[in-house]
Amino acid sequence: MSADDSCIFCQIVQGKIPAKPVFETDTVFAFSDLSPQAPTHILAIHKRHSAQFAHSDDTLLAELFSGVRTLAETLELKDYRLVVNNGEQAGQSVFHLHVHVLSGRSFQWPPG
Repeated sequence: MSADDSCIFCQIVQGKIPAKPVFETDTVFAFSDLSPQAPTHILAIHKRHSAQFAHSDDTLLAELFSGVRTLAETLELKDYRLVVNNGEQAGQSVFHLHVHVLSGRSFQWPPG
């Protein structure tokens, strides 16, 4: 899998930075968010580096979202919200595509 040595999420995948793993496949790694916004707040990432949703190929996206679905099934999450931020203006602070999986409370719309 390709990695960006300066990327914090790539370093987590490589085991250079500790994380609380929740779920893992050959292509997807999921871990607890350090600043949870819900009782369940997990970050799911593809092990191959891709900076943003807009720059990701179809295979990576399919593997990531399939992994997220399996993660939700494994954790028996009934109702959950998925959040993907694409770009700084949208709130992306780590430029490695990641999906926030949030559950355990009611969510409002619009999200803010």
